[in-house]
Amino acid sequence: MLKIENLTKSFGGVVATNDVTLHFEPATLSAIIGPNGAGKTTFFNLITGGLRPDSGRIVFDGEDITGYDSQTTVRRGIGRAFQVANLFPEFTVREALTIAVLSHRQQTARLTVQFSTVKAHTRADEIMEMFGLQDRAGVLSKNLSHGDQKLLDIALALALDPKVLLLDEPTAGMGPEERWKMMDMIHKLWQDERMTLIFIEHDMDIVFKIAQTVRVLCYGKVLAEGTPADIRSDPEVVKAYLGENFEEMAQ
Repeated sequence: MLKIENLTKSFGGVVATNDVTLHFEPATLSAIIGPNGAGKTTFFNLITGGLRPDSGRIVFDGEDITGYDSQTTVRRGIGRAFQVANLFPEFTVREALTIAVLSHRQQTARLTVQFSTVKAHTRADEIMEMFGLQDRAGVLSKNLSHGDQKLLDIALALALDPKVLLLDEPTAGMGPEERWKMMDMIHKLWQDERMTLIFIEHDMDIVFKIAQTVRVLCYGKVLAEGTPADIRSDPEVVKAYLGENFEEMAQ
């Protein structure tokens, strides 16, 4: 579904993404981990068209999309939710989701005449129910709790009907109970929609319980990839990121 081949991106003398090659199979659930500054968010920005790579290729569903802008990438079927929720703050939850549906279907011109269509409202209602947001349908996005804003951000990405969904630290800023609730929701979303889902996360308990495959980035390079069991026992990963006391702390 998504092939990253020899992808490289530098900022001045700093190589943020260094000859990265990774393949993501259809309908898989993967985690990207690594220390701060490892190049994880830059990697997502390159895939979604926020940045142009210096070299390498991005192949999505058989099409070379290297260098495509963000709008084109979204239309091809790659959705993304951000570490800091990217919302329509002055619209209600239902309005924001309806706009996202109309935008994806290239029907935003209708907004000047009629705010929405029955079909767009129906799809927005379906997504709200999927994320447990139906009782907040009339609440302005900016007035939602932090956790609900994160849910809405993912819901907005889903409204674009992605084949691949990228989540950048979906549990950032949440307490322990909220984090697990969020990841349970994401796991159910993946099971129901059967999309290729890739998430960046620093909570290793979540990563090792939820992800099928874990990829580790360190200083812009791929340090390791494998099952959670492979990664947690990899001596290079333990040394570079997890720490020598990781297993004892996990117990």
